[in-house]
Amino acid sequence: MTHNHRIVQPGRKAGTVLADSGEVLTPPADWAFLAAGDAAITRSIKAKGVTWVVQLKMGRRLIAKGIWASQGDILAAQAEVAAKRAAPDYARKRAGDLARRAAKHQVYEGEFLAEVVAFLNFAARYQREAQLLAEKVTTHATPVGSGTVARTERIPIAKRAEAAVIAWLRHATTGYDSLRIARVKGKRREVRRQLAAKSVELLQAYRQGRDTGEDCPLKRALG
Repeated sequence: MTHNHRIVQPGRKAGTVLADSGEVLTPPADWAFLAAGDAAITRSIKAKGVTWVVQLKMGRRLIAKGIWASQGDILAAQAEVAAKRAAPDYARKRAGDLARRAAKHQVYEGEFLAEVVAFLNFAARYQREAQLLAEKVTTHATPVGSGTVARTERIPIAKRAEAAVIAWLRHATTGYDSLRIARVKGKRREVRRQLAAKSVELLQAYRQGRDTGEDCPLKRALG
């Protein structure tokens, strides 16, 4: 059976939510809120009845905050999932799943690191710096659930590597994190474009094998 799962936003007042129209909604008296964090329980709740899924938009991302549903459905779902996880074969299956995911992630990390090195294309004298930078970018960008561009499959891996390098350089070699940017539509994107251009200029020195001084932002960032 298909149930209705309404997408809402957190309300300004505790115990309320906001509909897409801006209308303030109060959940039924026999409902309860379950914070996000356990996907198995959330799926089980959705299979039982109507829900309100609470999401918070931050930039282009939607952050899951939790779910409103019948308290009875929530308790039943929690009991079902707990019983399933207590079954003797669950731990073995879970361990196998985690091992396969870890192996897959390790392969992806290696592929991503190689793409970063290829994008950097540093001169022979800077191969150590290229490897070190690639390792730092990969470590930052590839954790599962990080929400970074490296985890998306919507663009080719080479483009993911390029975007990840520019993002890392923006935070590590510019004053971006401490900038006061006017809350004007498009202003932050404009600043990012300007800083990206500076990052590309910085990379060019290493690609062309030019001498870099001790005050080089990348050299300082690599430690």
